This record gives sequence, C-alpha cells and structure tokens, in this order.
Amino acid sequence: MPDSPQDVHKKVLGKKGEKFAAAYLKGLGYKILKKNYKTPFGEADIIAQDKGEIVFVEVKTRTGDRFGAPREAVTKTKQQRYYKIAECFWLKLGEEPNARFDVIEVYEDGRIEQYKNAF
Repeated sequence: MPDSPQDVHKKVLGKKGEKFAAAYLKGLGYKILKKNYKTPFGEADIIAQDKGEIVFVEVKTRTGDRFGAPREAVTKTKQQRYYKIAECFWLKLGEEPNARFDVIEVYEDGRIEQYKNAF
C-alpha cells in the first residue's frame, strides 16, 4: 500500500531537517561520520565527531510546536534504542569512545536548537 500524502510530507520534512542539522553541525566544526546509520536496533540520524567525542544525534523536525517541543518525542524507548545503536557502532569501531547523545530540533521556518547530552 503506498504512503499517504501526509506520510510522504513527514518523510520529506524529516530528510530536509536532517540535511539542515548536518550542515549546522559542520558549521560548528563537527565532522560528520555517518548519516542514517542502520543497525538491527534502528537507525541513528547522524553520528558526528566533536573534538574527542562521538556524538549520536537524533533529529526531530516539525512545522511548529503546538503539540509540544520536538525533543519531547524522544521517548525512553527511543533513548534505549540509541544506546544499542551506539554499542553496534562501537563494536565496528573496536573501542568504546567518549560519547554523548544529542537531540537537534529543526523547525520548518529554519530555527535549529541543539540539546547536548539530552539523554
């Protein structure tokens, strides 16, 4: 069954937000290591390096915040999934680096908010 127009809009909006977030991080001097990193446990939107830290980034893109802040959509379940995604990345890397988990909110009007050590 094909995606509904609303589903297509959400996917396009999400991909656009991820591109903006990656450009934002690059502008801050981060090195983008992976985008849409897939594992059996799920997908990390962005994995970047910020000096000596590996940063796992969940990007939440919204047209507004009338249903709450985008970061509020990063539930405990999603956080646990990110921890498992990080373990998969570390296994391939061969070591457990200094790491943190950030959330970046991207709004359709171009606003971006980064929450370091969000979980």
